[in-house]
Amino acid sequence: MSTDRIHDFLGIGVGPFNLGLACLTAPIEGLDGVFLERKADVDWHPGMLIEGTTMQVPFMADLVTLADPTSPFSFLNYLKQQGRIYPFYIRESFFQLRAEFQDYLRWAAARLDNLRFETEVTSVEWDSGRGVYAVHSVSPGGANVDFARRLVLGTGTPPWLPLAVQGLEGETVVHASQYLASRDRLKECGSITVVGSGQSAAEIYRDLLEDIGTGYRLNWVTRSPRFFPLEYTKLTLEMTSPDYVDYFNALPAARRDELNAGHKGLYKGINADDINEIYDLLYRKKFELGEVPTRLFTNCTVEKAAAGERLTLGIRQHEQDREFELDTEGLVLATGYSHRPPAFLDGIRDRLRFDATGRLAARRDYSVDAAADGEVFVQNAELATHGFVTPDLGMAAYRNSWIIRSLTGREVYPIERRIAFQEFAAPDEDAAT
Repeated sequence: MSTDRIHDFLGIGVGPFNLGLACLTAPIEGLDGVFLERKADVDWHPGMLIEGTTMQVPFMADLVTLADPTSPFSFLNYLKQQGRIYPFYIRESFFQLRAEFQDYLRWAAARLDNLRFETEVTSVEWDSGRGVYAVHSVSPGGANVDFARRLVLGTGTPPWLPLAVQGLEGETVVHASQYLASRDRLKECGSITVVGSGQSAAEIYRDLLEDIGTGYRLNWVTRSPRFFPLEYTKLTLEMTSPDYVDYFNALPAARRDELNAGHKGLYKGINADDINEIYDLLYRKKFELGEVPTRLFTNCTVEKAAAGERLTLGIRQHEQDREFELDTEGLVLATGYSHRPPAFLDGIRDRLRFDATGRLAARRDYSVDAAADGEVFVQNAELATHGFVTPDLGMAAYRNSWIIRSLTGREVYPIERRIAFQEFAAPDEDAAT
């Protein structure tokens, strides 16, 4: 299916970031956008919707509130429409249930008429005759072509697997993104090993630890020197701010990469309450079972993996510089995600801006088109240029406000310039006294 209609913009992917853009652009008269998503519905980290888990950001970090607190697409309006706003108020917690957040996303999506699900983008081309992008896709109805003046890429970050375990995925070797679908099968194994340092690893380990004593041994392997808590003090949280993005973006590329390597504790650590709950659970299990069939390894990296009747992991303990082997039947890889440009962009690579390492190089306004005309924008693909706030839900409405300003040529939603008490950069000479 193809029409001559040219959209002002086309969003590829409907995760929280592009869904937020859809909600914020919905009331803007004269702005025509459409969003394509290969899945049948909004499906936000389905493998990690473990019962009782909560978000790591407050409910105000929803799709719209930090850009437009009056939007009908806010989380509070969702609660009101569901008849749950008073129970949420009485609960006295800023952190909604993760499953509740997923339900909220689907509630918002159902109120928009420009989202097309089960539509997988296969290629993008530049139509030089009309000066627009031609986006080719397939859906249950057949092949489609959509035309748009601008693109917003919100395809998410695919799972990252260590080189040592690539090719081993199966029923009992899974990435954390597939954990819930594989949990029952994993629990039939005689031993399970969780690999990872962050929140996902902790939640999976705790979930499996709850049923330990029913037949399996449980290991947790992390390359971190210890089980680091997520740094969550208020002055540290000021780094998730326009001020810090400005500061970080202005630094040389090599320094930005260096800082990103050291910022993992700011967004990849473990909630401190969860660490304490794990310890309390270990204590309780020891009382109930006498000995808990679990082992926790720090400073350890999986460097080899051999498949046989069971997996044999070759592990290096870094502080001692010693190697050892660990046998396991089940393996859960909570090893994170890593952005790479989707293959469907190959047809327009010459129109995109890349850095020396092959990463999309976003400008301050989140555009990545080589001509600097504000034609192609990215969501959650600008870690190298904008820093650790890139995947933060709390900064999504701010980024979308920037993108909307580029799409419309005006500041539809006020964009904050300075909100932090602290100063990240050295003052100018005339302001240093």
